[in-house]
Amino acid sequence: MRRRRVQILVALVLTALWGAGIYAAHANGRLRFLDRLEATLTDWRTQVRGVQRPPDLVTIVAIDDTVVKRGGSYPLPRADLARVVDTIVQFKPKVIGIDLLLVDRSAAIGDATLANTLATGPMVLAAAAIFPSASETVAPDSEGPLAVLPQAERFLQPLPAFADHAEVGIVNVATGQSGSPLSVPMLFRTRDKVELSFPLRVAARALDEPLTVAPDHLRLGERVVPTDSDFALPITYYGPRRTIRTVSAQSIFDGTLDRAAIENRIVVIGASVAGGGDFYPTPFDSLMPGVEVVSTAITQLVAGDGIVRDRRVRIVDALTAILLPVLLVGLLAWRRSALGIMAATAIMIAWAGLNLFTFTHGVWLNAATTLAAAVPPVLVFAGVQLWAGSRRTQYLAAKSRSLAQFQAPAVQEWLARDPDFLSKPIRQDAAVVFLDLSGFTGLSERSDPDELRNLLKAFHALIDRTAADCGGMITGFLGDGAMILFGLPRPMPDDAARALKCAIDLHRGVERWIASLPPPIAGQLGFKIGAHYGEIVASRLGESHQHLTATGDTVNVASRLMEVAAQNDARLALSDTLLDAADFEGTPDGILSGPLLARIRGRSAVVTVWFWRDPDGPGQVATTAETIV
Repeated sequence: MRRRRVQILVALVLTALWGAGIYAAHANGRLRFLDRLEATLTDWRTQVRGVQRPPDLVTIVAIDDTVVKRGGSYPLPRADLARVVDTIVQFKPKVIGIDLLLVDRSAAIGDATLANTLATGPMVLAAAAIFPSASETVAPDSEGPLAVLPQAERFLQPLPAFADHAEVGIVNVATGQSGSPLSVPMLFRTRDKVELSFPLRVAARALDEPLTVAPDHLRLGERVVPTDSDFALPITYYGPRRTIRTVSAQSIFDGTLDRAAIENRIVVIGASVAGGGDFYPTPFDSLMPGVEVVSTAITQLVAGDGIVRDRRVRIVDALTAILLPVLLVGLLAWRRSALGIMAATAIMIAWAGLNLFTFTHGVWLNAATTLAAAVPPVLVFAGVQLWAGSRRTQYLAAKSRSLAQFQAPAVQEWLARDPDFLSKPIRQDAAVVFLDLSGFTGLSERSDPDELRNLLKAFHALIDRTAADCGGMITGFLGDGAMILFGLPRPMPDDAARALKCAIDLHRGVERWIASLPPPIAGQLGFKIGAHYGEIVASRLGESHQHLTATGDTVNVASRLMEVAAQNDARLALSDTLLDAADFEGTPDGILSGPLLARIRGRSAVVTVWFWRDPDGPGQVATTAETIV
């Protein structure tokens, strides 16, 4: 037991170390395959949550296929863009965000017109971060809270003529392994400059609140904006494209733009032209325009209804990655049966339900890392348990086979069901058969030990087969004899009948066996059998090594009957009590002679004895004789 406890403790410690290692490796940018799994699980959880109605704060003015078909070109000429912006400004929005990179010069008149238009209202223009490789990097020698920011090689800024009349924000989004944007970085930097993201610029201008950068979050005035470890805003999508209010820029050229869609709202101008390249896969839509991804981030910044994946959530993720697998392994160790598996399964289902519940209520607990931390140790431990269980089953089966050599099958099965069987002595009726070889002691003095061993082995095998066939229990081999009990593990109505049959079968079997031995040995051997029925005391004897046995007057009489048989030139002596209990009236192939009144030493009552013989045996004994043994 102590060894098993140590093994379980080691398993729990290794499981905890595995979970901590998985979480730490993933947090440090390794195990990237978990990001793909997490992205897939996030898409699934978003779909389970379903489409939600977003707060009606943002209107997207889309430069879509209709605009391109009517205008005949893309990108939209700067003069046309100026007309779009000017019309929107007249409807008095809170702020206008232009999700278009105005980095190249075009016709001078168009650029000048657009620059003048940008000066007429609150504007935020899009810029782009250029990274030296496909992935955003962090300088290893950086220090302070801003060290975790994605470090760009440079920023692709709007033309100065435009940037002089507006604020600028970086429009890059962070895509997961599946290509779906799961978060939007709020801050970017180069070696000497830090820039705000486009959604953060727009939200700060719309709320008209100062921005504060804290070590693990952002603050817009008094409003805390929970961010991930790298100041990224986790986002969750409201639904498919156009879930956020979207109008075509063509409505401006047609003069049909609804003032209510613009007034006192955040307006984001962006492209949704097919083939324009600015599209991303999301859980609800395989191709969502980038402007709607950005607008989703703006909405969640302003409304404060985004999903939380901040430092506190990361701590919960770390604890879950360590404690959940420890709990599962502990349950499997606590109950190695189906109960332990059911309990572990219930815990996993409860965790999955809790994870989904928190996600749908705005808290993003990591699922992939927890699965990677929990599943391998659980599978390994369960496999080891199955292997150990198989080994234990084989060991117990071997012990059972070994035990079967020393206990009758019925008693063995009874002990398996009731380990306390006969822990307290019981009184009951039973039949007892004694068998003993005659002349064996003298033969032992003149024979080789190996020959004697083989002789006894064959003799014991004969007794064992006969007793088992009749349903008797051999309580012990007494060297050249044996005691067979009928009545354990529980008394049966035919105990006496089966004992009588066993005694007769032993008589015939031993007689044939002796006849088959070499004449020098067979001439020295004989046997005697005594059988009686009555009350016994069944109990266990011994302390560390116990055996089942029976004691009492019935056992003593059965043993003495062997001597009565030998003194009367018979081999099988049966008590009248046994014959009555067995309802025995003789057999066609045997001779029953008697009765003989026998006195047993130390016993005042007389025992009525009958002798059973084969037809070819010696003649009957006198029925009126009296013998004292």
